[in-house]
Amino acid sequence: MTQKHCILIGAPVDCGKRRRGCLMGPDAYRTAGIAEAITELGHTVEDLGNLAPRQVDVPAPKNDKVHKLAENVGWTLTLMEAAQEAAPRGMPIFMGGDHALASGTVAGMAAHAAKEGRPFFALWLDAHSDIHTPDTTDSGNLHGTPVGYVTGRDGFDAYPPLPAKVESRNICMVGLRSVDAPEHAILVDGDVELVDMRRIDEEGISAPLQAFLDRVEAENGMLHVSLDVDFLDPSIAPAVGTTVPGGATVREGHLVMEILSDSGLVTSLDLVELNPFLDDRGKTANLMVDLTASLLGRRVFDRPTRSKK
Repeated sequence: MTQKHCILIGAPVDCGKRRRGCLMGPDAYRTAGIAEAITELGHTVEDLGNLAPRQVDVPAPKNDKVHKLAENVGWTLTLMEAAQEAAPRGMPIFMGGDHALASGTVAGMAAHAAKEGRPFFALWLDAHSDIHTPDTTDSGNLHGTPVGYVTGRDGFDAYPPLPAKVESRNICMVGLRSVDAPEHAILVDGDVELVDMRRIDEEGISAPLQAFLDRVEAENGMLHVSLDVDFLDPSIAPAVGTTVPGGATVREGHLVMEILSDSGLVTSLDLVELNPFLDDRGKTANLMVDLTASLLGRRVFDRPTRSKK
């Protein structure tokens, strides 16, 4: 595999929902040895430390349920800028932090792709579609809105104007199993590629993923992967506040990452929704680091069979 320069960016975003703990995520990844796992594969690592949100003033949201709007907007500005600064130098790996951070990371990476004159694609590995807006969310938790923002939906007046809108046809969501009615209405009439758990059960996970990657390659696209802990089944990844039973297995998770590695198409990565406060002796953090290593070339299941005597 081609050597990469991986740029670790700590994004301790803990304002996208009300259950606290994701601010500890970046340091949990460091403790679990993410830098060492990457360098052992022959890549180089640069750690930019943990960032902080820009201080902004925003008008009161129309939806009075919306939680910490100004802080979410501040993080979006910080991470949009960080993505555009880091991407020309290597592969940014954004260590979260809750999924609200993707409003900034995805928007920033899309802007970078536009500067490079290449189409931008996003793979959303998540139990949820996150395509709400501040106006449609019942919970008011903005970690459910980043796809809505980057695809240019209405209701994000307080957010910075998008430097480059993400085409919904260029998004593939894998692992869906918890979609709210307003989100379902948007998705069923839209052109986001949807791979829910039933489809995975019926077809397997590799065929729909490979079909999406074939299109990315055919269009010379840049691919951002946003990996939410709740893509995985909570029995193997308990450290998340939005547990949804029936998620991906360890084997399916590694298969996805190995297929992505084989493709050579991934240019940036989010690791989101890790809440170490809910973890079991680092079990989830270690698994997420192992999955990152698989994405970067480690082969977990490529082991010779022992001969029987």
